[in-house]
This record gives sequence, structure tokens and C-alpha cells, in this order.
Amino acid sequence: MMNEYYYNNRRRGPKLKAAIKVVMVIMGFFLVGYIVGRPLYWHLSEFLTAKIRSSTPRCHPCSCDCSSQPLLTLPEDCMKHDPEVSHEIEKSFTDMLSEELRLNEEEAQKKQQRADVALLEAKRMTSQYQKEAEKCNFGMDTCEAARERAEEVLQEQRKLSAKWEFRARERGWREGLMRSQVNQNFE
Repeated sequence: MMNEYYYNNRRRGPKLKAAIKVVMVIMGFFLVGYIVGRPLYWHLSEFLTAKIRSSTPRCHPCSCDCSSQPLLTLPEDCMKHDPEVSHEIEKSFTDMLSEELRLNEEEAQKKQQRADVALLEAKRMTSQYQKEAEKCNFGMDTCEAARERAEEVLQEQRKLSAKWEFRARERGWREGLMRSQVNQNFE
């Protein structure tokens, strides 16, 4: 069985190689035709079109003496010599300029309006922040005044406490003795 398979594949081998070569050659021709054919087609079509046009004269022959003119000449502007055409061109040119100026002015006005709105918003925010700062400063002043009053009251209370302690000591009160008596009463 193995020998038959090997034998059949061996017989098909040269045919298969030849078929692959034929397919590769055909693909090569198509590839060359694709690469070279397109530019060749355009060159041939231009050449044929030029031949057809040259065989049928469409324009009258030139009656000028070309040898007296320079090699490079710019065509004359025919419209400069016609007063109606030149007037129309000037009119359309001025219309275009006036339109452009109008558009630029509108754009400048829009930008100015946006800048004015931004300025008003900034002023409003500044005013709001100033009001907040004034409230904060007023609160700080109030707190400072309250602290000063509390210090004064505390000083008065200390003086009053010292006065009462002095009177109590004059009458025989002792701090350590009284604490021990108070502790004994609670026990």
C-alpha cells in the first residue's frame, strides 16, 4: 500500500511541477502587463488622439510672423483694452473688497462683544469676591472683639477669685486642709 502511494505521487510529481511553472509564467505575464500596460495605454491613447487632431485642422493657420516675436511671450490681456469689461472688473473688485471689509467688521464686532461679556463677567466675579472678603474681614473683627472681651472678663474673674481666696485665707482657710475634709465627708 505504501509503495503504491509513493509510486502514484512520484508519477504526479513532474506533472504537478510543470503545472505550477505554467501558472507562475501566466501570473508573471499578467503582472508585467499590469505594471507596463497602464502607462503604455495612456501614451498610446495620447499619441493616437494627437494624430487624429493633427489630421483634421480645426483652427485657421496663423498669419503672424513668429520669428520676430520672442520665444516666451505672455498672452495680452484682452480685457484691459475693452472699457466695458475693465469697468465691470473694477466694479466687481470693489464689491468684493467692500464685502470683505463688511465681513471683517462683523467679525471684529463679534469679538468685541465677546470681550465685553467676558469683562462684565470678570467684574461681577471681582465684586462678588470683594463682598465675600468684606464679610470675612467683618467676621474676623467681630471674633477679635469677642476674644478681647473674653480676655477682659477672664481677667476680672481671676481678680475676683484672687480677692475671695485672699479673704478666705484671712479667715483661716487652707487649701490642703479643706480638700482632706471634703474627701472625708464624701467617703
